[in-house]
Amino acid sequence: MLFALTTAFALSQAYRTVATLMAAPLQADFHLGAQALGLFAGAFHFAFGAMQLFMGIGIDLQGVRRTVLTAFPVAIAGSALSALATSYPMLVAGQVLIGIGCAPAFLVCTVFIARHLPADRFAAISGLTLGLGGIGMLLTGTPLAWLIEATSWRMGFWVLGAFAVLAWGLIYALVHEPALPAAMAQARGAQARETLGQAIGKFGALFLLPHTLGIVLLAAVGYASFISLRGLWLGPMLMQRHGFSLVQAGNVALVMSLTSLIGPPLFGRLDPGPKHRRRWIVGFTLLMAGLFAAFALMHSAWVDVGGPIVIGLLSGYMVLQYADVRSAYPAELTGRAMAVFTMAMFLGVAGMQWLTGIVAAMASARGIEPFTAVLASIAALLAAGALAFTVLPGPVRRAAM
Repeated sequence: MLFALTTAFALSQAYRTVATLMAAPLQADFHLGAQALGLFAGAFHFAFGAMQLFMGIGIDLQGVRRTVLTAFPVAIAGSALSALATSYPMLVAGQVLIGIGCAPAFLVCTVFIARHLPADRFAAISGLTLGLGGIGMLLTGTPLAWLIEATSWRMGFWVLGAFAVLAWGLIYALVHEPALPAAMAQARGAQARETLGQAIGKFGALFLLPHTLGIVLLAAVGYASFISLRGLWLGPMLMQRHGFSLVQAGNVALVMSLTSLIGPPLFGRLDPGPKHRRRWIVGFTLLMAGLFAAFALMHSAWVDVGGPIVIGLLSGYMVLQYADVRSAYPAELTGRAMAVFTMAMFLGVAGMQWLTGIVAAMASARGIEPFTAVLASIAALLAAGALAFTVLPGPVRRAAM
């Protein structure tokens, strides 16, 4: 059942990283500037992030299976709309629909793991799931680059839509709601009697806990840095800085995606536990910030190819953030806490892609190399997130998870 759920997550990974390969043909067809391209890439993530609270409520009240089966067809419709788009607003609308439909894709996996699999294996199993789901990004490397170059960017959306249909069918056929432990089942019964307003109010209560703010602020920049590079700026940078072809840029994206598959299972197994986990999270966030800063200042083709590959591997440390959230809140709030965390991650992606689009446009207007400005701004945001996570209150330590 977890594998079936992971197929939808893999498709969401593919959808959120198509912009890096579609950037050049979309700019040509719709005459887009850097700011418009950033908005296009961010539209998926804004819709995805904005829906997390509602998906968390849906999972708590209706269960994993019903929530994902109801939402995912919206992504299929969005893929079709994107493929048929005749204007930039239609293209953005398609991205919004895809984001809404994919919104529960990883959340259902994390909640399923938290509810039905051993607590002391949460980080390891989540890491494995992230790794398997990352296979979706392989589609938006060399294979999609070849397809777009041989046909058009529209065919890319049609193919992803067809894979999404297959994923929906697999979930329909294989996934059901396993029996819950007695205490959790009683809590779920109480949740099922909640009104929508009461459920939203309980989400609001999470933000009143002092340790939530630091978690949310770091969540908003960590994953966003990886996706903004892999999903938006990598292809244009390689093609404009170094004259790479679309397929050559796709090859680099493919290798970066492959290393990003290794990272989550690796860091899941290396999880040091609650006592040292937050130190690891801060340390690796600062290391990522340093890499982006160095990446911004060097214009070597070797660095621009090798840097993203290293960043892809190190991005796996973010699985430790899921384990941190899992241990920071009581079991009955797991679904909602994960939803808040995931919402922060993807609103952060939307915000970073939109912001870096503005940064690139402003840099170009002032005669500054836009990718230098973009990568430096990402480094600064990572450092700020690590600082907030460090100085703001942390959770009261609970039993080891």
